[in-house]
Amino acid sequence: MDRAREEQIRENYKRVCEKIEAAKAKRDPKMGDVTLLCATKTVPAEEILFAINELGLKCVGENKVQEFLQKYDALRGTVPLHIIGHLQTNKVKSIVGKADMIQSVDSERLAAEISKRSIEAGVVTDVLCEINIGKEENKGGVMPEKCDELVSYMETLPGIRVRGLMTMAPVCEKNDDYKKYFDKTYSIYLDILQNKSHNIIESVLSMGMSDSFEAAIECGATMVRVGSSVFGSRIYPQHG
Repeated sequence: MDRAREEQIRENYKRVCEKIEAAKAKRDPKMGDVTLLCATKTVPAEEILFAINELGLKCVGENKVQEFLQKYDALRGTVPLHIIGHLQTNKVKSIVGKADMIQSVDSERLAAEISKRSIEAGVVTDVLCEINIGKEENKGGVMPEKCDELVSYMETLPGIRVRGLMTMAPVCEKNDDYKKYFDKTYSIYLDILQNKSHNIIESVLSMGMSDSFEAAIECGATMVRVGSSVFGSRIYPQHG
């Protein structure tokens, strides 16, 4: 990686961290701290390691299992590695024991498979329940009114540990438009915590991406998933 690219990532990372701190200042301190997870879809391992080793990045998230596995040997043992994209049940076996958290659990079937594979591997896998807060047909996530039911089921399964909730808001034009979705998610998060606080350790509310993380923080996010604001626009491999 050349010096110019390093400086670009460094400046972007610094800018995002400053925005996170500014957004935190606008919310109740009781909401706690915010973890920056960098979404690293299409980002080479070399650039991710630069962010970890030189900039202090503390968490990484991959959308696709295949890409997660391609980078795993380079990144293992550095920082927590999360799966943040849609996960098919037939891919669970290949990432259990490697992913520190699976954020996109949105069905009993998927939760049961993670439980089964975790038991086989002799591990406990941290998971988040993904909510489809905008009720969009083309997105994963359980419907908001079914969230408590799914979390309750997940809590009965051995081999997994429910840590909280994740959501992806619909694309909005204005910051305030995002807030109605994030406020609703935060309300569900609080309701579930109040009912299950004895079981959930170091709870996580993962919401907000490059276009919306400031609004998400103001509304109570404890983790934001930021990719292009740090690493720039994704560069997809050319085929043919």
